[in-house]
Order: sequence, then C-alpha cells, then structure tokens
Amino acid sequence: MERPRHQGMAKNTYMRWRLPLVCLLWEVAMIVLFGVFVRFSPEADAHWEEEKRKMNLTSDIENDFYFRYPSFQDVHVMIFVGFGFLMMFLKRYGFGAVGFNFLLAAFGIQWAILMQGWFHSFENGKILIGVENLINADFCVGSVCIAFGAILGKTSPIQLLVMTLFQVTLFAVNEYILLNLLHVKDAGGSMTIHTFGAYFGLTVTCILYRPNLEQSKDKQGSVYHSDLFAMLGTLYLWMYWPSFNSAISEHGDAQHRAAINTYCSLAACVLTTVAFSSMLQKKGKLDMVHIQNATLAGGVAVGTSAEMMLTPYGALIVGFICGIVSTVGYVYLTPFLESRLHIQDTCGIHNLHAMPGLIGGIVGAITAAAATEDVYGKEGLTKAFDFTGEYHSRTPSVQGGFQAAGIFVSLLMAFAGGALVGAILKLPIWGDAADENCFEDDIYWEVPEDEESDVYHMHNPDKPASP
Repeated sequence: MERPRHQGMAKNTYMRWRLPLVCLLWEVAMIVLFGVFVRFSPEADAHWEEEKRKMNLTSDIENDFYFRYPSFQDVHVMIFVGFGFLMMFLKRYGFGAVGFNFLLAAFGIQWAILMQGWFHSFENGKILIGVENLINADFCVGSVCIAFGAILGKTSPIQLLVMTLFQVTLFAVNEYILLNLLHVKDAGGSMTIHTFGAYFGLTVTCILYRPNLEQSKDKQGSVYHSDLFAMLGTLYLWMYWPSFNSAISEHGDAQHRAAINTYCSLAACVLTTVAFSSMLQKKGKLDMVHIQNATLAGGVAVGTSAEMMLTPYGALIVGFICGIVSTVGYVYLTPFLESRLHIQDTCGIHNLHAMPGLIGGIVGAITAAAATEDVYGKEGLTKAFDFTGEYHSRTPSVQGGFQAAGIFVSLLMAFAGGALVGAILKLPIWGDAADENCFEDDIYWEVPEDEESDVYHMHNPDKPASP
C-alpha cells in the first residue's frame, strides 16, 4: 500500500482548492474595487494637455512621472528582487522565499493602492493614482516583506495572503495617523515601514510559536550557494536604498539630501558590521549572516531623518552605531528572544529592521528638535517640516515631540495588530505545515528532479532520490 506524502503530519497542507479559491476570489474583488474607485490622476490622464495649460506648464518633461519613475524602478526592484533573494538563505526553502514574497507583494500592492488611496488621494468619490501612489504601495508592501521574514518557512501561502490583507490595512491606518494627524516626517519609513513591520511580524511569530520547531533545526541553516543568492539580495538592497529613502521626498534639496545621508550611513555600516562580525567570532572569521543583513541597518536607521539636515558625518555616525547594534543582536539577542520570549525570528528582522527602526525614529526626533533657522534658513525650515497652514506655529522642539510620539504609535499598532492577526493565523484552517516539515519547499512546491533531489525529497517517499 502506497504511503501518503509526508506520513505522520498532523496537518493538512493540501492546497489544490484552497489556494486557487483565495487567489481568484481576492483578485476578482480587486478588479471590482478598482473598477468602482480607481482612476488616473491628472498627470496620467488623457486630459493632461488641459492640465498643463491650467498649471501653466510648457513641457511634458514636467510631468511627475519623469521625476519619480527612476526612483520607483529602484524601489520596485528592492521589493521583488532584493527582499526575495535576501530570504533565499535557507537550504531547502528557496522557492518559498522568493515565490511567496512575489505572491504577497503582488497582492499587497493592489490592496495598498486602495487603502492608501482612500486615506490620501480620494477625491469626488474616486482614488486618483499616479507614479507616487505606486511608490507608496511598494513602501506599504515593504513592511509586509519585513514581517514575512519573521515567519519565513513556517506558514502556508494562504496564511501569508491573510496576513498581507490585514497588515496592509493596519499599515495604512498607522501611516495616516503619523503623517496626517501627528504631521511627522518619515521619508524613508524608519517608523511607518520598519518599526511597524518588524514588531508586527515579531508579534505574529510569537503568537504562532512552535514548541517542536527543533525537529526542523537541520533545515534552518544555509548552504554555500543559498548564501550567495541571499548576498545578491543584500547587494540590490544596499545599492538602491538611497532611492528608497528619497523616493517620495520633495524635489530639490530634500531629495538630494536624503540620498546623500543614506549613502553615507550605509557605507559606514558595512565597516562596523565587518569589524564586529570578526570580533565576536572565536576564530575571527566573518559570518555571512551578519554581512547579508547587518550591513543594511544603516539604511533603515537613517530613514526618518534622511531628508533633514543630519549632515554627512551625522549619517556616518548613525551607520557606525547600527552596524554594531545589528551584529551584536544577531549574536546575542536572537538566541535570547527564542529561548526566553518564544520569538522564533527566522530572518532576524529584530536586528535588521526593529532595533535600527527604533534608532531611526529617535534620531529623527532629535534631529527635528535640534533644527534651527541658522542651519536651515527661515524658508528652508518651513519647507523641511511643512510648517504651513494649521502647522504654521509649530516649533522644531514641538515637532521633535510629535516625532517621538510617532514611534510609540507605530509600536502600539504593531503589537495590537500583530496579536490580532497572529490569533487569526493560529486557527487550524490555513494548511500550515507540521513542525517537522517547516522550511521545506516540497510541502507547497513541485521541486524538480536534479542533482539536489536527494536533499529536497529526503522526506518524500513518492519521489526517489537521484542515484
């Protein structure tokens, strides 16, 4: 009698009807909602010629598309290639890492366009979208990709889609509170993207704690080629991070400054990461986990203050500190969180996104509070913090207080939202794998018969290993 696949599994991971049903129903819902609500913005609409005359513009080159699209390309590559490849370090979960990242991001950008549109670009009953909406949708999905890192290899594709649905919704609410109600500045998303996304993901993985995950311990490591793929993801993210932090900044000095500050912080972060990676290893050898991840922490931590007058040497200091904090976190905090707090953080997002995100929020608050007319100029200060309209009387010190409040709001939203979503994902209806079958591609993917089939199919009696 033929044994069923993965005999002994207590959970049903059969996806043939569940996954297609969820994907098709949700995509039909997106089509209907887009049909009802979404329209082109004036700069993308066929009435652009009339809009040009209204705005007294003389050339198509002044369309926002030509300013924003290069940054959009860079951010888009970061979300789909950078994050996807960065998570390919697991020896038997390459398909799941890049494939499920692709899935949740593709669904997430559609839902983000709607959610963010209802909050930020809703006019006369319609959501008007242009290239900046696409960038913001990618930013929103970036927070989901971060949270995905905490539960990588331990969830089903349906669970990931459900998490994306809720997280995008909560992200849009948190973003609205911070940017519109508190009027904080967070160009690169240290608070809205990284702090919220990381602590949301950590809360979810804590709720989904698997007491017998040790049974899959042998599959949680990497092999030589999987680390190389992950390092490609690191390089894409590292190179394009200046675009990420400056993508939606005001044209001119703010965008220019954001790119420079990020560039400097990232460069410094590499040096301290390498130094501490070697220092903290008994034989002084470098750990690829640190190089793949901690080298990016400088980009995270300079996000909030990127377009402020942080100065190049200030950005170097931020990167210097974050390289140390992130590397130390991978060595000491990750094991502590798992053993004492039951936080099974697959990718170590606490070290790459959570702590650097908090540092970024704090740096942003201090930099805002310390702003003066001598440094910015009177017009520059007003423009940098948008001290206009109802905020015309706000001072830099008050702005610093609101920036600090933004950190706490993001944390509150992350913990509360993560606990709620974690409880929903814990329901035994989503088709997640048993503890002993986590971090295994062939639970949800057809894995080709190749030279590595003995690795991928060692638990599948229906697929013989290669001789």
